[in-house]
Amino acid sequence: MANFSKSNVPQFSVDVYQNEYLPEGGREVNAIVTVTSTGGGTSGASLTGAGASPSSIPGQVSGAAVVIMVDCSGSMDYPPTKMRNARDATAAAISTLRDGTAFAIIGGTHIAKEVYPGNGGLAIAGDATRGHAKDALRKLSAGGGTAIGTWLRLADRLLASADVPIRHGILLTDGRNEHESPEDLRAALDAAAGRFTCDARGVGTDWEVKEVTGIASALLGTADIVADPSHLAADFTQMMENAMGKEVADVALRLWTPVGVEIRFVKQVAPTVEELTLRRTEVGPRAGDYPTGSWGDESRDYHVCVAVPEAGIGQEMLAARVSLVLPDPLGGTPQTLSQGLVRAVWTDDMAASTSINPQVAHYTGQAELAQVIQQGLDARKSGDADGATAKLGRAVQLAAASGNADTAKLLSKVVDVVDEATGTVRLKAKVAEADEMTLETRSTKTVRVKK
Repeated sequence: MANFSKSNVPQFSVDVYQNEYLPEGGREVNAIVTVTSTGGGTSGASLTGAGASPSSIPGQVSGAAVVIMVDCSGSMDYPPTKMRNARDATAAAISTLRDGTAFAIIGGTHIAKEVYPGNGGLAIAGDATRGHAKDALRKLSAGGGTAIGTWLRLADRLLASADVPIRHGILLTDGRNEHESPEDLRAALDAAAGRFTCDARGVGTDWEVKEVTGIASALLGTADIVADPSHLAADFTQMMENAMGKEVADVALRLWTPVGVEIRFVKQVAPTVEELTLRRTEVGPRAGDYPTGSWGDESRDYHVCVAVPEAGIGQEMLAARVSLVLPDPLGGTPQTLSQGLVRAVWTDDMAASTSINPQVAHYTGQAELAQVIQQGLDARKSGDADGATAKLGRAVQLAAASGNADTAKLLSKVVDVVDEATGTVRLKAKVAEADEMTLETRSTKTVRVKK
């Protein structure tokens, strides 16, 4: 297994934002946990141990492996430019691969086919292999159905052959997963979860938003729409650059709680809303790990909510300890990267106990924003105009109040805004399918607290 050189591993910090004061009888404690990773760089050296950066050694594997899954189903030929854009985008992504990165390309239809290198394994990125991969791409043609689970299973097998810590997939589809059951796709996702991360993209407007976002969610990646296929190359390049910036894999958010404390929920709230509560893995007495995937130089926010036992005025207790842990690849004791404490203090000071921490208030609103957008769009699709108007009006109100300008702009393409402060809106009579799908796909994207 690859070893981590601790001197090169990015530095993690944990900051806890909360109002720890509770009124008499109060039990619910909320905290926003900001996790920041800095100083990892992008050489790959931190992933492979001390010594020379692997990118400087010809033919040597760096700390990452990437598999690109390209939809080659028959619908990719309508219009024909879609397949050409997909080939060009994949070529652009290959150009972005760091020397020494292990990689492969899969052509996906109702079966999964190795496009390159095609020997049941991975190629090592260098001038020659990048050129050979682009040559292989030119032979891609559209024809067949769509069974995304088979693509993911092949990607998993290929990625598992690389002795590296960072394993990542990029998946492009233009249609619905019609040639396998939802249960088959779910089984493939369950099998791949924790083994590699995956960014998913839907091109055009004939794909199913919940399928693509579900893939990214299960595999701790990003999801987005590329409505215009001509924009694929820029999007793929950005995705690959982000993948190349990842330095540490399999970081877990570990939550330890004292006896009597109940965990209400744990969710990521920035840069996107991602529910983690049910992904807990028990790791010891009153401790559990929540997966966070791979990290580069970045910062994310998590909302932790627990219920503590009732206590009297003046009492205080540790409500939870939040740690960032890195598993030992050899199965030994995990490395604790950083930690923070969540506290509870009971007071009869009404001003203190009723004050809502600004970070907690902000992200509670952002989580509600994501929820009401989904509910509003679902109501609109089902013909419930009143329900859709109410939910999307609330979304407009929340987006404006929190300064989420990107989401506000997307909402304005679905509703006519009469008064954003009160959430008064009218449903647009005609909405472009791409605009509705973009709003749904990006509904979980959040903004940080305004300074």
